[in-house]
Amino acid sequence: MKFLGAAGYRDLQLDIVGFLAILGESSVLVQSQVAALSYFFLLPRLVPAPQALIRTSRPERLDSSTGVVVGAYSGGIRHHVNHLAHLLHEGNTLRAYSVRCEKVTYTTSTSSDVKARLFGPITWLSILGFFMSIALFGLAIRLNDGFALVAILALSFLSTLVGIGNRWSLNLRKRTADRAVPPSDVVLIYPNGSFLIIKCDEYTARQLYWHPEECDYMVGSTAYRVISLCGTLILMFGVICLGNATLDLQIGFAASYIILNAAYWVVAALPPKWNWDLSYYHVERIKYEESEQADSFTEALWKAIAITQTAHWVHVGRIAPVSKGWDNWIKEAEQVAKSGPGAWDESANVVRGLPEWDYNAALTEHLDDASATNKVEVALTALL
Repeated sequence: MKFLGAAGYRDLQLDIVGFLAILGESSVLVQSQVAALSYFFLLPRLVPAPQALIRTSRPERLDSSTGVVVGAYSGGIRHHVNHLAHLLHEGNTLRAYSVRCEKVTYTTSTSSDVKARLFGPITWLSILGFFMSIALFGLAIRLNDGFALVAILALSFLSTLVGIGNRWSLNLRKRTADRAVPPSDVVLIYPNGSFLIIKCDEYTARQLYWHPEECDYMVGSTAYRVISLCGTLILMFGVICLGNATLDLQIGFAASYIILNAAYWVVAALPPKWNWDLSYYHVERIKYEESEQADSFTEALWKAIAITQTAHWVHVGRIAPVSKGWDNWIKEAEQVAKSGPGAWDESANVVRGLPEWDYNAALTEHLDDASATNKVEVALTALL
């Protein structure tokens, strides 16, 4: 079985090598937003699927995660979890029906700016693409391949052009007023029934949980549309030139895009937190004397109420089913939680044992009482 003829590798047909330059859109797009925070994003370099960065409009804020944020005492509510808060607390690692407690403070020894990590994985992708451009540029000059030279210049400087259009900084609003406010602790509730109780001050709470994470772009919308148009034309021109390059250079381009696509897929599979510099915030995970894991949603909810010593946030966020039986159970849970010294010992930074209370039996009793009351009310209504 033969694959190559007498001419060797020159028998290969690589007329569609230009398609390799536009493959891998999803892996590029998934990390494009944080990548645009880095100055390395402006390097002239090869990028797989550069059309992923040429969009008709840009996102106005960071992507949020599914969940509910409720002020434990303030009554505030958001029906999503901000992107940075989700990354900072690693919300994707919360097991179902777990109740985690953390304390968040900010450090004064580092910059208050949240930015891309200087030498994170996405930085090395930019450096890899840059050196591949340099290598192909030198090879095109050595082999006197004009079309390949134009292709590498067009496709490399295209990344710089779209980098300018997508370059942005994170605008985290800061609290300006100094009036008295309720305690700023928040509770994050995820769809898998897990709870994350966070103790923080008002300054941190507003930045991470309440205010939208807005993108402040370097160029305006009109300039961006012009850049997108120019970028689209440059991309088409570069792909045409690539298709007319000599076989040697086409093999070089093919190898480069295959390596880059593999690298981008690997980085896309890494934890997103690795690409961010969140050193301004310090997260301290509070230890349990027992376990933060619960066996059911009811137990997890009781733990969260006992730790916060209030059920106000349960009503505000509509966390539990809305019925008379559940309402009575929540009231009793709050009373039991307030009867003791509190499960969260702030002086020792530990969650101690919960108050003695049979939450399951209490819930059964309240639901049975509510059911019996409903039956009586239905019977009376029928008689009338």
